[in-house]
Amino acid sequence: MHIRKVHFAPGFASFYFDDQAAIKAGAPMDGFVYSGAPLTGGFDGIRQRGESISILLELEDGQIAEGDCAAVQYSGAGGRDPLFTAARFIPLLRRHLAPLLEGRAVGSFRDNAAFFDALQIEGRPLHTAIRYGLSQALLDATARATGRMKFQVVCDEWDLPVVAAPLSLFGQSGDDRYAAVDKMILKRVDALPHGLINNVPKKLGETGAKLAEYVGWLSQRIRSLRPDPSYNPVLHIDVYGTIGLIFDNDPERIADYLASLEKRAAPFRLYIEGPADAGSKPGQIALLAAIRKALAARASRVRIVADEWCNTYQDVVDFVDSGCCDMVQIKTPDLGGIHNTVDAVLYCKARGVEAYQGGTCNETDISARACLHAALATRPDRVLVKPGMGFDEGMTIVANEMNRVLAVLETRLAS
Repeated sequence: MHIRKVHFAPGFASFYFDDQAAIKAGAPMDGFVYSGAPLTGGFDGIRQRGESISILLELEDGQIAEGDCAAVQYSGAGGRDPLFTAARFIPLLRRHLAPLLEGRAVGSFRDNAAFFDALQIEGRPLHTAIRYGLSQALLDATARATGRMKFQVVCDEWDLPVVAAPLSLFGQSGDDRYAAVDKMILKRVDALPHGLINNVPKKLGETGAKLAEYVGWLSQRIRSLRPDPSYNPVLHIDVYGTIGLIFDNDPERIADYLASLEKRAAPFRLYIEGPADAGSKPGQIALLAAIRKALAARASRVRIVADEWCNTYQDVVDFVDSGCCDMVQIKTPDLGGIHNTVDAVLYCKARGVEAYQGGTCNETDISARACLHAALATRPDRVLVKPGMGFDEGMTIVANEMNRVLAVLETRLAS
């Protein structure tokens, strides 16, 4: 089967692009937007609309394979690719990408994804968002051309077993970090709440008191609302390096604070994502390793999750090999082609480091479903419920897609 025609369509992502540097610097909110000037290059405002590009591959038999190019909410931060807009990139795709796609055979997903991931145009690789969306479309094309589900293509091409079991899902609260938790408890999400602790004065507290209070509330709320004691979700909170800001990136002081949070979280396990930001990849690896060592000296079981400066497949390898973290967030749009996410999850699992297949609220339904198929094949320890800065919309997309696939699998395996 070959690609007959390629179409590109501008679209909206499920959230917005935010200038992380400006927000961490204290930009005040004005309704839903932020006041002040952006600090990150490419931004016209601190918050602007999220955009996507749909890549539609028309196959010889008339089927349309789909993939959505999408970039993370905090584009341009922590070494990531710059802001992604449809108006800027659709002309490039029509000029350079369409001629390479039209007429291409789609029998092998992995080979096609690797080709475009390595492709350079005008001396540069394609933006990670483009490689991400194109790989989704190529995976869908191979699945359609060969009569398989997308996760089966990944299992076959990576020689992975087919496992008909659900994955552990991680809910994202956004700023609605109280009501969203109630929703997550009602739907028994496996890990919660993310929390979006991206600002010191309003969310963390100048001494960390606001987050400490919130963690205590989380533990109490779960125990009071859960239908039975068997529901024991993991607490996973992303702090965007803000703990390091209030403790001057001192590993010992950070560890003391994290150990105090652990007591408030009991009896639930606590994961802290991005406790500090060292400003560079080598610095981040060294700082997370020092925090982890300090926690071990305190006999603390707080788990450290790497995020900032861990953007590419090679970054994942380097963070894992250094032993600096307990879990790695594999932020799917940042890795480019979705085959890199597959490789990254498998690399973590082979080396005893937990793999969290993440992504961003600023994706689409199509990219979220494609990621779910990759996860069903590779079995990461945690999968982000996405897209959308909230919970219900992402849960509907990701959990329902997972349950549909599992229903088909169970029927096939029983016959």
